[in-house]
Amino acid sequence: MPSVVGVFKSRSDAERGIAKLREIGIPSERINLLTPQATEAELAAVPTSQGEQPGMVKTLGALTGGALGAGIGEMIATMILPGVGFVLALGLAGGALLGAIGGGVIGNEAEKTVFASLPEEEFFVYEDALRRGRSLVIARVDDEMVEPGRGAFDAAGAESVDRAREMWWIGLRDVEREHYEVDGRKFEEDEPYFRDGFEAALLPSCRDKSYDECLDDLRNRYPRMYDREPFEHGFERGQAYRRALQQRRGATAGRT
Repeated sequence: MPSVVGVFKSRSDAERGIAKLREIGIPSERINLLTPQATEAELAAVPTSQGEQPGMVKTLGALTGGALGAGIGEMIATMILPGVGFVLALGLAGGALLGAIGGGVIGNEAEKTVFASLPEEEFFVYEDALRRGRSLVIARVDDEMVEPGRGAFDAAGAESVDRAREMWWIGLRDVEREHYEVDGRKFEEDEPYFRDGFEAALLPSCRDKSYDECLDDLRNRYPRMYDREPFEHGFERGQAYRRALQQRRGATAGRT
């Protein structure tokens, strides 16, 4: 069953997107809301602590749809995603997390559970959106409802995944170009290879692994690029980017 995803600037906007989905007949049990914007009541129910590590999932409890505001599902969970921080998962996402791990430390399995119906290559886009305070609505729909679902998101003011992905790269591009051209390389010529390598380092299957450790996977995914020097350089920069995010999260936790 395919999924449609909307990226929203605020939780209230995301809830309007959910309402639009329900208006066109998407059942509540197929709709997920992921947001870093928790209410005071939700935060009070599951206090966070400095000891929580990336991948930690806790039970917030079973709430009625009316209590959630968005009117989706009954299960809700909190988690700490690597490089993102505190995230609230409502609806199927919350239920899936709680059912899968029962409140344990699961590391990258959290990402796989929450984003299970979505392309692995897009995980980092959703993480970046959450990191920037955006809210995500993920809905599993029948094939004939893919376009109506996207239309509902558009009507609610959602940003498309493709747009979010481009904005993510635009935010990094100038710094990466400057770094790349220090040794006389030509960024404009090599950018497609470099960017694919950068994004490859963010794949869940390649995270925290060296280029050589990921070589078989990279060969299958990028048969025309994986062995090019700009791709490998991009992979190394992608690894550095992820490490910086993890360190930033650790520094933030240390100040709370």
